Amino acid sequence: MTTEAILSKLVAFPVLGGESNLTIIHWIKGYIESFGIACTLVPNPEGTKASLHCRIGPSVNGGIILSGHTDVVPVKGQNWDTDPFLLTDKGDGNLYGRGSCDMKGFIACCLNSLPKLVDAKLKKPIYFALSYDEEIGCLSAPELIAHLKNHYPETPKYAIIGEPSLLQPIIGHKGICLYKTTVNGSAGHSSRIRQEVSAINEAARLVLWLEAKMNALVNSGNIDKRFSPPHSSLHTGIIQGGIAPNVIADKVSFSWDARMIPSDNLTEIVNDFKAHCEKRTKELQPIFPDFKIETQEIHPPVTPFDSKADSAIVKLFSKINPNTTIGTVAYASEAGQFNEAGLQSIICGPGSIEQAHRANEFIAKTELSQYTTILNNLITLFASEDVVTVF
Repeated sequence: MTTEAILSKLVAFPVLGGESNLTIIHWIKGYIESFGIACTLVPNPEGTKASLHCRIGPSVNGGIILSGHTDVVPVKGQNWDTDPFLLTDKGDGNLYGRGSCDMKGFIACCLNSLPKLVDAKLKKPIYFALSYDEEIGCLSAPELIAHLKNHYPETPKYAIIGEPSLLQPIIGHKGICLYKTTVNGSAGHSSRIRQEVSAINEAARLVLWLEAKMNALVNSGNIDKRFSPPHSSLHTGIIQGGIAPNVIADKVSFSWDARMIPSDNLTEIVNDFKAHCEKRTKELQPIFPDFKIETQEIHPPVTPFDSKADSAIVKLFSKINPNTTIGTVAYASEAGQFNEAGLQSIICGPGSIEQAHRANEFIAKTELSQYTTILNNLITLFASEDVVTVF
């Protein structure tokens, strides 16, 4: 099958983050195993989802993991010109469909490389690792990575995460965590604003505290100019509460995110916020004994990714990719999780992040072709005596 034909198959599986991915993962498993390669599934406890890993090549230490995710974001409410789950060629050099660039294009390129992979006499192994629920918080990658490392007696050394980067090698991204804070105040007539505790007013003060904390980090010199903005950000995206202009609100919730540069400590920042909330609670409980502030994670933190410009993975990638201009990105990915697990990582994939998560998502055919060349170069390197120079 051609890369385009494989991509057409993958796009046709409307697997959203949080939903069962068994249809697409079993199709991929069957396709890989048709080349005589054994695959291992890593299911969730309920058996409704599964990650996949496999090894091609010799049972020796070293090797590289090609990593992608099988889920996509919703299309509901978006104005698509074509069926989002039918790969469409409009004749303009692009292929349209949900997940075409994020990141089924990368997976299609990997699967298309299988005939060359099985024929090559690799001296170091190449692994595939495919996850689920990346789009709702990179939830399954840690378990997939641990299972892969424990399953094989040999230890892989590198990982390529194929998020869309226009083929540019990416060595860093911010970490992210989402939170929901709920303020429980006292309801009452708005004329009693001094006798009651307005949940809206207190929530507003907390939102401003988060903004002030972000500014304090910047003013203290916590800057990383590789990113835009070049600092950690604390942002409130949703506020809900209140029933009428003349009723003091007794409950308000607001959702916020923290996007951290690698050098900042998320735990310290969140602990500072919670300490402030505890202080404010003690101040207001004499007015309203049931006043409280509760903060919960919406999903676990996604680890920041911070590789080095002179790392071995960057040197390896320079041997197979003509684009040697390294960069960083604003989006989060599973790269930080691979890197944290001791696998030197890099992000590089076909397609542009500008096309991801939007209506009429597409990937350029030239990007797929160029990434196929990169993978062919990787296979050639791993089948040559020169491979010892990158380990």
